[in-house]
Amino acid sequence: MTMTTTPPPGARPEPGLAYPLVTVGALIVGPSQRVLLIRTHKWGDRWGVPGGKVDWGESLLQAVHREVREETGLQLGEVRWGPLQEAVLHPQFHRRAHFVLINVVARAHDEAVTLNDEAQAFAWCTPAEAAGLDLNEPTARLLEHYRAHGLASGPLLEPPLRGTVEDVS
Repeated sequence: MTMTTTPPPGARPEPGLAYPLVTVGALIVGPSQRVLLIRTHKWGDRWGVPGGKVDWGESLLQAVHREVREETGLQLGEVRWGPLQEAVLHPQFHRRAHFVLINVVARAHDEAVTLNDEAQAFAWCTPAEAAGLDLNEPTARLLEHYRAHGLASGPLLEPPLRGTVEDVS
């Protein structure tokens, strides 16, 4: 096996970015069994799911709840693991970025959405209807996962051992 520490040509990070961004995204299932999709300029006006960066000191579960609440106003109940994905300089994203996409499938208590300024529209769709929309590619793969497995994967839990942000200051 050959290993190199030199990045391939063209793989230099954006200024100030030395590592991939860890993000969470949630395919939300409402009480009607429809899934929530949001349309965003960040992914070329395609449909996607609520989500965003994990903040320093924040668990994945906390990040999912925060991002969904900020972007949609929804409160989540059950949160289950989805597929782990990677988007390296994805051509559908609005800028050069390298993401580690930690996806979940989650239940919402209701379907009353209040969008923030990150999305331009939302839709509650059956999974079959959603598959017919212009989805960004990572969302299409997340939807395929849900259509194949539903909520059968394990729950996303808080880490069993965890310090506090003050512990590392």
